[in-house]
Amino acid sequence: MSEALYRKYRPESFREVLGQEHIVSVIEDSINMGNVSHAYLFSGGRGTGKTTLARIVAREVGCTQNDLYEIDAASNRGIDDIRELRDAVSTLPFESPYKVYIIDEVHMLTKEAFNALLKTLEEPPAHALFILATTEVDKLPDTIVSRCQAFTFKQPSPAILKKMVLNVAKQEGYTLEPTSADLIALLAEGSFRDAHGVLQKIIFSSKDKKISVEEVESVTGAPRGELVNQFIEAIDRKDLEAGLATLSDLSRAGVDMKVFMKLVLHKLRSILLLRFAKNLKPVVEEQFGSDDFSFLEKISERKGSNVNASVLSAILGAYAQIGVAHIPALPIELVLIELLGKKA
Repeated sequence: MSEALYRKYRPESFREVLGQEHIVSVIEDSINMGNVSHAYLFSGGRGTGKTTLARIVAREVGCTQNDLYEIDAASNRGIDDIRELRDAVSTLPFESPYKVYIIDEVHMLTKEAFNALLKTLEEPPAHALFILATTEVDKLPDTIVSRCQAFTFKQPSPAILKKMVLNVAKQEGYTLEPTSADLIALLAEGSFRDAHGVLQKIIFSSKDKKISVEEVESVTGAPRGELVNQFIEAIDRKDLEAGLATLSDLSRAGVDMKVFMKLVLHKLRSILLLRFAKNLKPVVEEQFGSDDFSFLEKISERKGSNVNASVLSAILGAYAQIGVAHIPALPIELVLIELLGKKA
């Protein structure tokens, strides 16, 4: 397998796009009715499919590769680059109804380049179609945004990422345990591209065609599930010593503390959902293996449990501080001491 999975399994049509139905349905209907906008603005997190959908739109309006132009604004951000684009726009397409310009990371353009682009967007030739993509829409001038048909891309849910990962693994001839797919989906942080990347790394290192959750943990540096549960148990039982001991074990093992806390937060949230939203039990249950789910359900039903909204909020705060702490475990150690009633 030499081709990157995110390239190999990139959607080629509207029906293959996952998690962006609110965008696909509007654009597909408008194209079918012949109401093609001269400029679209796609904004959203990285790896959510903005460039992929832009290419599909170009294909659906009849644009061939000879009339498709992809520009990385991070590398071509000056006024001269946009002036060159403006001059090229005026010429007719080679063989298509439209010349399509996909400008990625458009927020990186300079102020002068934005002004030059604005003039083109105000009076575009009938054959020109612009698709602007950005992860930081707040950095775009309002004058640019107002001249585009704007769409905000949603981050795919863990359920959507899990479905995609299972499907790709199957097509590659591998079998993923459900808990393995759940962990990959969680580690992808709402990015299709990252989910493909994690899966590819695991496939490259797999010795057989069945991928266990232990393999995923080993390859990604994620902590063993039982250590996450030990930590949650310590919080629930107000056992500071046990909680600090688990953190010490994780540090010695070189576990990524941000990944660890992400898994802790996921499980703490699930406990609260099981406790306060009984109707969501099937949704929570499908995200975990049977042993993990039994553990979470037991804590959710335990009288006097120390797992509550305040604890989850405090853990969330510690998670946000890990990236700026000189010692990654320090914010977690401090929040444990505060939560479990000990004085430093």
